[in-house]
Amino acid sequence: MPRILTGDSLISRLIVEPGRRVQLHDQHAGNTFGWEKHEAIQALEQNRQKLSDLQYKLYADGRHALLVVIQAIDAGGKDGTVRDIFTAMNPQGCVVSSFKAPSAEELKHDYLWRVHQRVPARGMVGVFNRSHYEDVLIVRVEKLVPKAVWQRRYAEINEFERMLSASNVRIIKLFLQISRGEQKERLQDRLDDPDRQWKFSPEDLVKRRQWPQYQKAFEAMLTRCSTGHAPWYVIPADRKWFRNLAVSEIVVTEMGRMGLRFPEPAFDASKIRVR
Repeated sequence: MPRILTGDSLISRLIVEPGRRVQLHDQHAGNTFGWEKHEAIQALEQNRQKLSDLQYKLYADGRHALLVVIQAIDAGGKDGTVRDIFTAMNPQGCVVSSFKAPSAEELKHDYLWRVHQRVPARGMVGVFNRSHYEDVLIVRVEKLVPKAVWQRRYAEINEFERMLSASNVRIIKLFLQISRGEQKERLQDRLDDPDRQWKFSPEDLVKRRQWPQYQKAFEAMLTRCSTGHAPWYVIPADRKWFRNLAVSEIVVTEMGRMGLRFPEPAFDASKIRVR
């Protein structure tokens, strides 16, 4: 039986070290690092309780914010990750933002304008389902702007995230990697299920034919925008149960490193009695 990787050992295998050139291979998408499904489900439930406790502490502390960025190819599991992980948190303190094609109003501003407005306030958790990285992904593949424009955005995004980090926003970036075969199965499942056909679009098949172009765009994103202040994690996501475990391990660990603490009361609690 393979040795199970847990905690920091697992995270060290998933993080993209700054400066490392990333190449995505389908076989990584199915890796579970020795975990079995029943073990992962048990560990996930423990992590969900930890997330609830950490979010409560984050809110009480009030000095920090948490921003979780989720990117993946179509059918990669972004919605499922939000549902399976972040519903463990109090919805009053966790806001999910989805970024689709920019509106007419958003197009009147710089590409980071709409994103900056959704960055969580201190004490809050923000989850981006897609993000500012669409402006070096779909924009690149579909040739929506000249190459010179999207090329300089890597550095602009890094500086934007550096500013957020300096303002006490902890950034966790998760790339959910699925294999091409797994994407095929998930898209077909949507077509076969009347209750899920609404999630399918013929445009998905156009994007599927662009798989090689999107893989190159993802590799560039991961290589050029994994930094010390905002690293990327590549999550093997063919097996949803392992994806959930890995994401929960990363978020619990990162929040545990934030130095969260409950504020000291501005009164002497020992001298007060409720009558």
